[in-house]
Amino acid sequence: MLSNLKITKFLEKTAEGTAVPGGGSIAALNAAISASLSEMVAHLTIGKKGYEAVEKEMKAITATASKFRKKLIKDIDKDATAYNAVMKAFKMPKNTEKQQNRRVKAIQAGLKNASLVPLGVARDALDIMDLIAKVIRKGNKNAVTDGAVAALTARAAILGALYNVKINLNFIEDHKFLKALTKEVKRIESQVVKKEKEIFSHVEI
Repeated sequence: MLSNLKITKFLEKTAEGTAVPGGGSIAALNAAISASLSEMVAHLTIGKKGYEAVEKEMKAITATASKFRKKLIKDIDKDATAYNAVMKAFKMPKNTEKQQNRRVKAIQAGLKNASLVPLGVARDALDIMDLIAKVIRKGNKNAVTDGAVAALTARAAILGALYNVKINLNFIEDHKFLKALTKEVKRIESQVVKKEKEIFSHVEI
């Protein structure tokens, strides 16, 4: 599994020029890193003098961020699996009409799944930005730059994941599915800009 590799090996594998891990897996990794950093800032706030009033909230944030982190780590492999399924479908035989129809159905199903996985990553990373906003506003001020990096990493995860969604949508024939996901992509793109602006309005160094 990609998620079990050492960082150096993961990066080497990414650099090799093979299809996986690719941008989708990297987006999931970035989202997991963002969750980790938001969890870190919350932990650095708990038990610190002057932050007693937000301790309960910070504990809740650590729990939520931890769940996101674990889920997104799995998405690193989930994205690679989805991509591989599409490639496998393209290699299916197409000598007869029956084989051609089966191949088209498999390709379309694969493309849908390969769109939904990164869309899920983008949604999760967008929710993580809400956690980041809280730890930056209310958390340990000595860790504000860690929160800022978390926000930047979340933004990269969201936009990177959405690029992977959009490239797959170019080949999907289900118009209802296409319309729904295109609308969701635009919504998330709009939200990430607003949330990033709000977060950084509270970053004072």
